[in-house]
Order: sequence, then C-alpha cells, then structure tokens
Amino acid sequence: MKKNRIIAAVFFVLAFGTISCVFTQAAANPAKPVIVSGDVSAIDAAHIAINTKDGSMEIPLNAKTEYKRVSAEKPSLSTATVVNLDEIGVGDKVAVSVIFDANKKPQPARAVYLMTKADITQRQTKESQEWKTRGIAGRVTTVDALAGKITVEQRGLVGSTNIVVTPKENIKYLRYAPDSVKFSEAKESTIAEIKPGDMMRALGDRGADGTTFAAEEIVSGAFQTHAGTVKSIDTTKNEIVVSDLATKKDLTIAVIPTSILKKFPEDQAQRMAQFQMGGQGGGFRPAGDRNNPPAAGQTNAANPAGQRPGFGGGMRGAGGAGIDDMLDRFPNITAADLKAGDVIAVSSTRGSSLDRITAIKLLSGVEPFLRAAQMSAAQQGGQRRQLDLNIPGLDGFGTP
Repeated sequence: MKKNRIIAAVFFVLAFGTISCVFTQAAANPAKPVIVSGDVSAIDAAHIAINTKDGSMEIPLNAKTEYKRVSAEKPSLSTATVVNLDEIGVGDKVAVSVIFDANKKPQPARAVYLMTKADITQRQTKESQEWKTRGIAGRVTTVDALAGKITVEQRGLVGSTNIVVTPKENIKYLRYAPDSVKFSEAKESTIAEIKPGDMMRALGDRGADGTTFAAEEIVSGAFQTHAGTVKSIDTTKNEIVVSDLATKKDLTIAVIPTSILKKFPEDQAQRMAQFQMGGQGGGFRPAGDRNNPPAAGQTNAANPAGQRPGFGGGMRGAGGAGIDDMLDRFPNITAADLKAGDVIAVSSTRGSSLDRITAIKLLSGVEPFLRAAQMSAAQQGGQRRQLDLNIPGLDGFGTP
C-alpha cells in the first residue's frame, strides 16, 4: 500500500512534468525496491533509458518485468491497466520499481508504470484552458487568514478592480518556487504564506458582480519588478548589469534557460502607454487609478470597447486571451541582442540579495511605460517614493 501511494504521488507530479527522479535510500537498503522516475530517452527489449534530474540512467528489463499504464487525469494504481513493452515510447513518463545491489547497480526492473506523453499533453491542455476560463490573477492587497479572505487587485490597461477571494471547501494552496513561474514547480502551501504584494492566481467561480470569487485552488508567489538602463552585458556568464531606475545602484541580472526575454514592439508599447495615460486628448489617468475609472460599458479614448477595467490587460482574466497571450507573439531576444544604454524591465522572485536577481521575464522596448510612470508621479506632485511600474505582461506567471 505504501509503495502504491509513493508511485501515485510520483505520477501526480509527473503529470505536470516536474519531478525527474525519486530514490528511497537505495544505498542504505540495497534489497528494497525504489522508484526511479523520469522521461524515456531510449527503450528496447532488454533496457530502458531514463532522463532523471540527476542524469541519465539505464535499467535492465526481462521477461518478468510488468508494464502498466497510469491515467494522467487520475494517477492511481487502482485504475492502472496492463500494457505491452512496445506501447512505451521516447518522451513518455515512467516510474520504474527497481532494486539496486550493494554496488548500486540496478537489477532488472520489477515493474514499469507508464504515463504517455500524449495523455499528459491532453491533461495539461485541459487544465490550462480551465485556468483561462475560470481563473483570475492579480496582486494581493490584504490577507485575512482568520476569515479566509484575500483581496486581489486586478490591473488592466486602464484602471483596476479589487476582488475578494474566499476559499471553497478542500481548497488547494500552492506557492511558486524561487526563480520560477512554472506551475509545475509550485509547492504545497497555506494561506499563511500569502502576503500583501504577492502575485496570485485563483481557480474557481466569480460572483455575479465581478468583485467576489470562490476559489478551489490558489497559487501565489513573491515577485518584484525592476527597470533600468543597461550598463554592460556578459554573454559568457549570461549576466546583464543595469543602473536600477529606483535605487540608482548597479543591479546584476542573471539570465537562466527558463528566463523569458522579449522585445516589446515600439508601436504597441506606444499605444498601450497612451491607454495608461488616458489616450490622446483623453487627459492623463495614472495607471491603476481606482478613483476615476470608466464604468463597465462606458467608452472613451482609453476604453474604446467599453471594457470593464481590470479585465483586459496586465494578467489574463477569466474568459479570454490577455496580454500574456500577446506577449508570446512578441519577438524573442537574447542577452547578446541588448546593448549599453538600452532600457529594460525585468521580473524576478523576491530574494535576500539587493544587488542581484534572476530574470523570470525580461522586456526591452519599455521606455513608453516608464515615461507614463514618471508622468504619473509628476502629476501627483512627487508624493510617491517609487515609480508605479505597470508594464503589461511583465508580471504574468504560469498556469498549467
């Protein structure tokens, strides 16, 4: 029974493509089977090769090895079906029950539990679509853990909307891992870990008036946004040094393989920044101004479609494509495409270091948004100590 729970847990995570390898003290207990999991890189009648997070591993197979297929929708061994060896292909996820001898050499696999790549893709597509149609996202403003209420500010190209999120029974809380916006790498969490200023996504049902939300799943993370002027680029180390716009100090940005680097097309950046400023001839309206947003259905230069503020830009709201989808179509860049003097903005998780961050998203071509933020601060008489950066797409983060 314990082994079944372990394998089921491994496959639940594997369904989202996260865990690579799970060992159970193989060296200390050489006679006990352990579970090795990962992606199939090669397979024949005698061996299966698996890419794990610790590297590639080849495990022997023999006539006694059992093969079972586990559902990606409901990863449970109780519903697993018997399959043949030839149904396993490169790229599929497997969890292999195997015994290691005293020299840590794998013996022929006892059982291979399969979750096909096609099944996983189908599940991820379904999950992603559900988050698009039944999800909200925004910045946490208040948390009442005792009452189980979280207030989220959902910002759009013009204005913003506050939404009070309450948990459903058996709600699931997740927390993004450091330097990651991948839903697949999020860890189990509690409402106690959610703090004002965090970014949060919730899956559930919106109230009729659009200001309340009953959540069945919440994923949160501590993120920050920096903007600055590029001083130097080290393409060997994949590091960029900028003069931080807020602190006027040097900030080193590390670019890793999962970092998203995009260039904001100039015409679109100009157009969106004008929306933030109220549109041409529409008067200046600071981004995120809740005191004077256009009402739902009202049209003006900044809201030509009469869209309710807070549901059309920034991060994706329920029921339609948002800026994150548009961001996917923006040109990809690398650190080598940048040069000294360029102005960039970058998102990262909040860490302990004040002079070094790891990029989650990095955007160039953001000068119009910085000018909008500077004009907003000037309109308010310089009362703000820090610019209110509202750069569409920069603070979005991953769903399944």
